[in-house]
Order: sequence, then C-alpha cells, then structure tokens
Amino acid sequence: MALPPHSLLLVFASFFLMQSLAYAATCSDCFTHSRAAYYPNSDELGTETGQCGYGSFGATINDGDVSAASDLYRDGVGCGACYQVRCTNSNYCSDKGVTVVITDHGSGDRTDFIMSKRAFGRMAQTTDAAASLLALGVVDIEYRRVSCSYPSKNITIKIDENSNFPYYMAFVIWYQQGMKDITAVQLCETQNFVCKLLDRSYGSVWTTNSPPSGTLSLRMLFSGDDGDETWVVPINNIPENWKAADIFDTGVQVN
Repeated sequence: MALPPHSLLLVFASFFLMQSLAYAATCSDCFTHSRAAYYPNSDELGTETGQCGYGSFGATINDGDVSAASDLYRDGVGCGACYQVRCTNSNYCSDKGVTVVITDHGSGDRTDFIMSKRAFGRMAQTTDAAASLLALGVVDIEYRRVSCSYPSKNITIKIDENSNFPYYMAFVIWYQQGMKDITAVQLCETQNFVCKLLDRSYGSVWTTNSPPSGTLSLRMLFSGDDGDETWVVPINNIPENWKAADIFDTGVQVN
C-alpha cells in the first residue's frame, strides 16, 4: 500500500534530520580552512618569549612542533591546545600534516597559525618539498583540534621565578593533555580544605597575591566545547616550603 504524500514528506524529513545530527556529532573531526606562516627569524624550534608564558619550554615542547595562534589564542585559554595542521597544495603537502602545540599569540597575513620552521616544513611530503614550502612563506591550510598526548609525562607546574614565598605565587602549567581547556585553577590547603581561586595573569600563567599556607592541593577545571566540565585533582601536592623556579610533577595524566 502506497504512503500518502504527507507521510512521505515526514519520512524524508526524519531521514534528513538523522543525517544532520550524525554530521553534527562528528563535526569535531571537521577541518577548518585558513592560512599559516612561520617565524621568519627563529631557528628550527619555537620562540622562548611566547605569550603563553612557557619560556624556553615553549620552544622545545612537542619536539619543537609549536605555533603561535591568532583567534585560537583566546586570551590565553588556547595555550597548550593541540591542532593537526596540513597544507593543501598537493604538489608539496602530505595528507597527515603536523600536530602543533599553541605556545604563543600572533597573526600575519590572514593567518591562524605562525609556526616554528620545523613544524612548517613537516607539513611537506619530502625535504625538497619542505624547502619549497618555506620559500612560499605563507600557505593555505586546513586544521582541526586534536587531543594532546605526552605518554611519558604527567601534567607539571613550574613556579615562576618572580614568585616570592609566602606573599606571591605564580606558576605555569606544562604538558596540558586531552582536548579540553583549563579554564580555572584553585589552590587548596590540605588541612582545612580552604580553597582559593587563582587569576589567569596571561597565557598559561596563574597567580595569587595571597597564597594559601601549608601543603597545597591543586585543582584544575577542564572544560570542553560541548559544555562538559571536570575538576581534576592531582595525586601529588605542592609542599608547604615551595620556592621560585621549583618544578612539580602532579602525578596525573588527562585523556
């Protein structure tokens, strides 16, 4: 028995809706078209003065496959995020491209990324193709966010050299993992569980003018684009006698 016209319309509308929802569910895998350049006056690695506050660590993390970002910097929230970036010229570019970590803020000629020379060249198929890419200076690309993974590293914090125990504390977070952003950080006294919300000074640097006392527990809020939020509490605490330039392994990894 044939379906009436209005029933057919409902069937087609339902099918279209299901297809649209399936596409939206996988859109995190979609690539965005843009342009990329590279640091013209740097060595193969990244910069040690990036606006994420990583210092020399920001030049060598991810084997130097790093990048400055313009809009993706997001007032520092984007620091530590990972992106798969691949150029689109089939004569030079590989299908895989390169995975870069955001360590700086910057923009060029309508670019979303200003990459280290090493990362820029690694988008190419061959060494000769890499030289051709570098000669172009700016190329069309497509990119998508991917999960950051450091299998042999836990999330780590470094106390800033300008910190002054016990009056002022600043630290930067290294080896941010997964696909979520760190949007809030707290320090909690382990004895009485009083917590203090820290300020994002800039980039990935968190500060407080009145640090809690005693042994401290760190809490980090990881936030996803889908609205999902999770507080992560590291295994290891910050000792009560912390000092400037100390480095602490939190003991946790985040998928």
